[in-house]
Amino acid sequence: MNSLLNALFGCSHRRTTFPITPARRVGKSNVRNATYVVCLDCGKEFDYDWQEMRIGQPVTARAAASTQEALSPAHR
Repeated sequence: MNSLLNALFGCSHRRTTFPITPARRVGKSNVRNATYVVCLDCGKEFDYDWQEMRIGQPVTARAAASTQEALSPAHR
């Protein structure tokens, strides 16, 4: 039911993870080192502003892909 509503109206991004700040950079790739949150319904990543305590702009696909590559077990 939830996926049908997302397909019709888009995701509201109301359910998100707690803000995540990576502890370190991995390798020389462009890995995120800023705080972000992830929508638990659609998986989209957003910048997080600790000063305003609000979700910011969506993370670009390139930065999100770099994060996934850094976290995958194949790259460890």
